[in-house]
Amino acid sequence: MSRARNVLVASGLLAFVAAGLAFPFYMATSRKPVDSSKPLPPQATFRGPYINTGSRDVGPDHQIYPKK
Repeated sequence: MSRARNVLVASGLLAFVAAGLAFPFYMATSRKPVDSSKPLPPQATFRGPYINTGSRDVGPDHQIYPKK
């Protein structure tokens, strides 16, 4: 009984690890690439200004841009 249970647990863990390793590949191949000719969805435009908040390579922009 103990050996059968060990085999069952080991196969369950192996299946779980295999699913975890296969998941990124499945997600990468199942989604279509973003079409740059279409406008961004609302959640992407909301995230846009905050995506690069950690960049410190250029520095702040002190120029004032007039509104059109």
